[in-house]
Amino acid sequence: MGIINITDDSFYANSRSRSLQHIITRAGEMLEAGAGMLDLGAQSTRPGAEEVGPAEELERLLPVIHGLVNHFPEAVLSVDTYHAAVAEKAILAGAAIINDVSAGEMDPEMIPTAAALKVPYIAMHMKGTPLNMQKDPLYEDVVREVLDYFIYKTDACRQAGIADVIIDPGFGFGKTLAHNYQLLDKLELLLLAGAPILAGVSRKSMIYRLLGSTPAEALNGTTVINTLALQKGASILRVHDVKEAMEAVRIVSFMQNV
Repeated sequence: MGIINITDDSFYANSRSRSLQHIITRAGEMLEAGAGMLDLGAQSTRPGAEEVGPAEELERLLPVIHGLVNHFPEAVLSVDTYHAAVAEKAILAGAAIINDVSAGEMDPEMIPTAAALKVPYIAMHMKGTPLNMQKDPLYEDVVREVLDYFIYKTDACRQAGIADVIIDPGFGFGKTLAHNYQLLDKLELLLLAGAPILAGVSRKSMIYRLLGSTPAEALNGTTVINTLALQKGASILRVHDVKEAMEAVRIVSFMQNV
């Protein structure tokens, strides 16, 4: 899953763009490198991010969706939003997947909307909101609590009528450095929730803070964590750097089938 941020403030500067032509070029490069889907986000969810609102999200998103559908009609587009109204209009415009960092917690209409639209739904675990999630997050047992959350959430999604649920443990969303690595270490346990796992670690602080670097310098660390996540059961990698992620996928896949 290639990341396309239609924002001015996403944490990794090289991922930001408001130029349709630049986005189309970037999308083409990702698809050529092997991306199976593209995740379009018009609202930054970095720690401390202010909300732009559904109207601004749609103003940014819809021209991009239309442009990508016209240029790459076979591309699978995911919309990264926690607003049901934005998700609905994006799907009707040509997106095919809803990626909700709040798993329906920030908009109670989201899960019924995803069910009505009959599209795959990515439910992510986040403690709090993007504005406050990194203010001293506490868990007694982060792995158990995230697993319990997904057992409950996947059941709620299916009861609502969503056939295809994907879970995302939410690395960096309401978690300390230690929490992130505890989740990674036991990632395979989340498969007990009965849904495929998406791992989104690309260039995040769990990498660059541990290594004393920056998001711009975190590609090598990202590849290491992506490889570990694949070995621990992840089915989808959400990344800024598709070529490198695909190399990890191919190597791990080959190793698993030797």
